[in-house]
Amino acid sequence: MSNLQKMKAVGSYRYLPLTDPESLVDLYIEKPVPTGRDLLVKVKAISVNPADLDIREKNNYEAESPKILGWDVSGIVEQVGPECQLFKPGDEVFYAGSVTRSGGNSEFHLVDERIAGYKPKSLDFAQAAALPLTSLTAWEGLFDRLGISHSSEENESILIIGAAGGVGSIAVQLAKLAGLTVIGTASRPESVQWAKDHGADFTINHNSPFAPQLKEIGFETVDYIFCLNDTVQHFANMTEVIAPQGKICSIVPVAKASQAGSLDMDLLFYKSVTFVWELMFTRAMFQTKDMSKQHDILKQLAELIDNGKLKTTLAERLEPINAVNLRLAHEKMETGRSIGKIVLENF
Repeated sequence: MSNLQKMKAVGSYRYLPLTDPESLVDLYIEKPVPTGRDLLVKVKAISVNPADLDIREKNNYEAESPKILGWDVSGIVEQVGPECQLFKPGDEVFYAGSVTRSGGNSEFHLVDERIAGYKPKSLDFAQAAALPLTSLTAWEGLFDRLGISHSSEENESILIIGAAGGVGSIAVQLAKLAGLTVIGTASRPESVQWAKDHGADFTINHNSPFAPQLKEIGFETVDYIFCLNDTVQHFANMTEVIAPQGKICSIVPVAKASQAGSLDMDLLFYKSVTFVWELMFTRAMFQTKDMSKQHDILKQLAELIDNGKLKTTLAERLEPINAVNLRLAHEKMETGRSIGKIVLENF
């Protein structure tokens, strides 16, 4: 096979500590061909998410073919499948993709057009790549799962646990745009400032009991809670401060708890509290009937960005996209102390 049919990529054959140079390696793999409603995208920038760490750790067996990670991409449509209706070659796009398919840490990448959106015109590729996964998660969590109105006039409040992270940085902005009073959790001066810079009205420390801190700023309870951090660790605090008939959404499954535990759902019973989960990949994983809603959400997000109402959460750029820089980005993510998003650009 000629080099014209090959492409650069970064992947792993088995789980190894990031200090091992074989944990993520530079590769040449076959360039894919789009079929059906797939787009072939020339990748310009990618960003790193906790999902990359989780899936890399699960790849703990010796594999014949490499696992390619990466679920935040911006790039240019190179070719479209025969059934595509939404895009054409030359279109600039951004998207998160699907964990059931090969990731975007490659020169070219296939994605179903129904979960891709036009890149915001006001952003460069790196700024755009910081957004899709976290923005879709924040949007679906707030509006699809918690059922918050896009223009709430109820003087409602929301507590966002992990307000300075990738999802939190977007969720704070969207909740504020929706008219809610936003209380974010953050534990360090720099993360407190980041949360406030992105629109949080108040912040509290998630390492201390919630109720006394909320009372200090004038809140007995909150109407909504969006948990973007250890659900088991924060569950008792959440059940204490959620309002009767309030709603809680979490993106962190029990299996990822920092210590063994479970959720005592009876604690929510007397308050008639709704508890829901959000996983941004659900629509693509199960090919749901409303799968194309992610295309629509990304369109609305791009409009908010281009109108200056929402800003990128890009915090750090690395160049080029290669194994050394990806290992560095993963190491920063593994500390659990990163703020905003780390983006890699250009192969």
